[in-house]
Amino acid sequence: MTASQPWQYRTNCRMPEAETLPSGIFRYAAAIEYDGSNYCGWQRQPHCSSVQSAVEKALSVIANEPVVVVCAGRTDTGVHATNQIVHFDSHAIRSAHNWVLGSNANLPDDVRCQWAGKIQAGFHARFSAQSRTYRYVILNTPRQSALMKDALTWEGTHLSVADMNKAVTALIGEHDFSAFRAARCHSTTPWRCIYYIDIFRINDMIVFEICANAFLLHMVRNIVGALMVVGRKQQDPAWIAQLLAQRDRTKAPKTAPAMGLYLVSVGYPAKFGIPKLGAGPSFVGRELSSLAAGKESETTSLTMTDVKRANES
Repeated sequence: MTASQPWQYRTNCRMPEAETLPSGIFRYAAAIEYDGSNYCGWQRQPHCSSVQSAVEKALSVIANEPVVVVCAGRTDTGVHATNQIVHFDSHAIRSAHNWVLGSNANLPDDVRCQWAGKIQAGFHARFSAQSRTYRYVILNTPRQSALMKDALTWEGTHLSVADMNKAVTALIGEHDFSAFRAARCHSTTPWRCIYYIDIFRINDMIVFEICANAFLLHMVRNIVGALMVVGRKQQDPAWIAQLLAQRDRTKAPKTAPAMGLYLVSVGYPAKFGIPKLGAGPSFVGRELSSLAAGKESETTSLTMTDVKRANES
């Protein structure tokens, strides 16, 4: 758009600060939880079932018109979410209660709407996001369990949480994460800023909690796959820094499986009023790490250029 071209509204578009939604159109946001086991990822696909399609179909019934949603971050096949944030524009006037109750009545059992409500016109689920937080959950037992096989990843070798937490210090901050980027990633830049990583054990489970401005394709799973090598004591903690410096995906180990990964939180400026829901997944039974306290406002104020670049890439 040039100076001579007037701004034109498009459904779900990123709104210029001086503009408002057309009369009779309202912007809504929602928090979606889903088990990704039976889906080919978030994004709508012509050849398979996607979470996006299920959500849009349910919301369209409640709105009595076609609804298209935009999400904070697209998850891959088999990946889950406890707090995927979406926004959508609609002519429909519905209460928050009706959006939640109605959509859940029309959603499959493995997708739930946990919150919905009217939002400022300037809100955009992707471009307004300042941070995304993922958790990766591993069952670390000598024998594989018959339960929850699609909800977590099993690792039979004992993993050293202490060694893995030492290794992650090299990843904190803004870096070129080419070593942890999938070959088919379409991002225009490999640079991302990781705000914190916390790895902790709860009984037989090990949880990797990673917060960044945004992530490259398979970035979390590739980082976890490398950290598991350190946790098995097959490499020293310093090896992670070496991988990062090489910027070569072929030098890094295999990608961790999808079933252990959850999108658990998306951070937005307080002015939008997006509620802070429990991080999950529920069987972890622990809220976000204490490392998260203050990190979002502290880090994003220093790296807003990088936040903008990551959201747009």
